[in-house]
Amino acid sequence: MKKFRHITAAVAMGAVASLALAGCATGNDTAGGDGGEESKGTITLGFIPSWSDGLSMAYLVQDQLEKIGYTVELQTLTEAGPLYTGLAQGDVDMFPSAWPEVTHAEYMKTYGDDLEDLGAYYENAKLTIAVPSYMDIDSIEDLKGAGDRFDGKIIGIEPGAGLTGVTQNSMMPEYGLEGEYTLETSSTAAMLTVLGEAIDNEEDVVVTLWRPFWANSTYDVKDLEDPLGAMGEAETLNFMAHKGFAEEFPEAAELVEQIKLDDDQYGALEDLVVNEFGEGQEADAIDKWLEENGDQFDWVVE
Repeated sequence: MKKFRHITAAVAMGAVASLALAGCATGNDTAGGDGGEESKGTITLGFIPSWSDGLSMAYLVQDQLEKIGYTVELQTLTEAGPLYTGLAQGDVDMFPSAWPEVTHAEYMKTYGDDLEDLGAYYENAKLTIAVPSYMDIDSIEDLKGAGDRFDGKIIGIEPGAGLTGVTQNSMMPEYGLEGEYTLETSSTAAMLTVLGEAIDNEEDVVVTLWRPFWANSTYDVKDLEDPLGAMGEAETLNFMAHKGFAEEFPEAAELVEQIKLDDDQYGALEDLVVNEFGEGQEADAIDKWLEENGDQFDWVVE
């Protein structure tokens, strides 16, 4: 289990105020990088590396868009707020894994008029509260009155994450946990470190998680039942762009609108990108995923 912890630790950075962050430009000046025809244009994909759904999809989309002739640059950020701001202002062209219905609903309310939804690629995303499987707690309701077992802490992720807002503003008041618990926020990497160490020592811990996310299979955890529905219904994961994207990059929009993944296909993608290959080898992970899964789709560009 511990061998996976380095994956997100390197991206445990502080909150940001602008897009001048850890941006890394990748891509080629020629279509497909073969030295042939000129690029059809440059597309900037913004994502948060510690959120592995966006990380995985960013590299898949980069691979596919470059193969049809675009130059693709990757812009990494550490918070959702600056990402959506950049998207609305056109500094970022596309966010390849938005959660528009529940998790990022507030950002959609704020910036929606300046955004363009290019469609959903995954249909069953959800926010969860989780504990180690060995614990005798099975429902969020069971947390009430059990604060001492957890030192009064629910371990969360980034302060600006939609999951953080839903947990703090919906789940905790709905279940009467305010005053008994505090939501400890820092980063996804820090949350996973706390979770892993607690499991190694068979200690009690409660964390905020989500699906799809590789940690659900890597760590021995279970989702707590949510009888009040305070964490929200299942939602879609979407490709979100700035307004006018499809007009500016029509072939790119047409391609990503076709991308649809089920649980097994998405799980295989994230596992390869995050676990089997890891940081710095994302392109190799995409090649492997396409080799193993590409024949299941009619949208794949070879």
